[in-house]
Amino acid sequence: MTTDAHPFPSDLEIAGAATLRPMDEIATALGLEPDDVEDYGRDLAKIDLARFDLAALAASTRPQGRLVVVTAVTPTPLGEGKTTVCVGLSQGLRRLGTNAVVTLRQPSMGPTFGIKGGAAGGGYSQVVPMDKLNLHLTGDFHAITAAHNLLAAMIDNHLHFGNELDLDARNITWRRVLDVNDRSLRDIVVGLGDRVDGVPRQTGFDITAASELMVLMTLATSLKDLRERLGRIVIGYSTTGDPVTAEQLGAAGAMAVVLRDALKPNLMQTLEGGPALVHLGPFGNIATGTSSIIADRIALDHADVVVTEAGFGSDMGAERFFNVKCRVGGLTPDVAVVVVTVRALKAHSGRFDIRAGRALPEELLTESPEDVRAGLANLRKHVEIVRSFGVSPVIAINAFPQDHDSEHAVISELAEELGVRWAVTRHVAKGGAGAEELSRAVLAACDDDVDFRFTYPLEASLTEKIEAVATRVYGADGIDVAPAAAKALAEYERLGFGELPVVIAKTHLSISSDPALLGAPTGWRMPVREVRANVGAGYVYAICGDMRTMPGLSRHPNAERIDISADGMISGLS
Repeated sequence: MTTDAHPFPSDLEIAGAATLRPMDEIATALGLEPDDVEDYGRDLAKIDLARFDLAALAASTRPQGRLVVVTAVTPTPLGEGKTTVCVGLSQGLRRLGTNAVVTLRQPSMGPTFGIKGGAAGGGYSQVVPMDKLNLHLTGDFHAITAAHNLLAAMIDNHLHFGNELDLDARNITWRRVLDVNDRSLRDIVVGLGDRVDGVPRQTGFDITAASELMVLMTLATSLKDLRERLGRIVIGYSTTGDPVTAEQLGAAGAMAVVLRDALKPNLMQTLEGGPALVHLGPFGNIATGTSSIIADRIALDHADVVVTEAGFGSDMGAERFFNVKCRVGGLTPDVAVVVVTVRALKAHSGRFDIRAGRALPEELLTESPEDVRAGLANLRKHVEIVRSFGVSPVIAINAFPQDHDSEHAVISELAEELGVRWAVTRHVAKGGAGAEELSRAVLAACDDDVDFRFTYPLEASLTEKIEAVATRVYGADGIDVAPAAAKALAEYERLGFGELPVVIAKTHLSISSDPALLGAPTGWRMPVREVRANVGAGYVYAICGDMRTMPGLSRHPNAERIDISADGMISGLS
């Protein structure tokens, strides 16, 4: 535990003090040839996809690396540390002599400047350089923003010049995006002014991470596949109810050109000099919340173990990782690490008032095994969810300085009861050395038999798929489909979208669709109020709650604390 006399350095201070290895050494550590990478300034590189036969990688029968997905209990405003566990675990595995690589999403600048901060890891388990990772990186998010808004501009241009495709201006589903939190842009009117300024209509902005292009690129398996998916994007419907696509609008080719370089994974390194692939960053509530299939495939072909992250808890990120990403990418996971913290379980006990941006209640930090025990139902349910996919779970107890051994013992007792491997990990304070115990547990679990299975067959109806996730994963008694949603589901089936997988857009704060229900709720039904189709990305998503796809800033956003000195030193970035 640190003291006031010896405070734990900030993430930015730790990252700034690191001595980074040359990128050619990082490429070699991953098993790449010098020509496989393209230097992108100092300390960054991109993987040259022209050097790889991605179709052959997908069909290869030779042994591939083991795939470990890191998920967690239901998130709390405190943060459970999935990204730090991913990085720390990859570092710990490499310390044990295993050729491991971590594949992560790129953070959105919305949260970086908002309330959450960045997503480069933390403490001595970071991907570096952390300032570049959290701010622009190689410009992939900006390319997605540009390509998305190019399509939006071509839609309005088409309306202006006579609307040959008979688009219904009241049923255009393609909005604009921006990688900044800005609530004032959620609903806007475009085309105001003179006649030459366009056709007035209501639309709005989403954050770039919520763009269909973002998740479309994570699920694309090659440049050819990307181009085809872009053409299938449904931007709206005609006055007769027929879908209108980006291909019909003549926009898909130009979008693919803009996105060509963004499809290449970014090569970075951990604080301990291990390779890290950072690629894309889709929203975790309305999309898959994972990094790209391409990054995982390249990593699996070159490493013994690939550690990747799925957003939010296992009910959301891991479920989509399994049912959508693994299905599309032909991936078979070996292990799922379920991250848990003492304070998260105390939060799930329902005995504490914890709110984002507020100081923690003092009682939360008081030794209380009983408060931990009161929240165990949530952890138990997430282990059950992982096992429902035929994947071995490993419980990672992410230790904080304020924890007590008696509280860790409560979690380990549950793990023993469930017959699940577990380990306490202190990677934030100790880097890879603090994650060696977890690394050994993960390696042991990699030898378990895998009976990987999906929650539903693609041949099932869209309604049956949604109900399967709600009942078999979340534990709902059933679903209640609103009339408008039922009409949309029937129409999607008629249009040929029925064999797509599904994503459930719901709160991340509960396994249920009600954020107030903590632990492992039972006796509830999931309301499906709206359904939308991301045909280019290749899934249908059901909206089961109030989803904000353009966040707002808090009263005192993180942007207020970020600055730069005359000599170029950044401060306040977390």
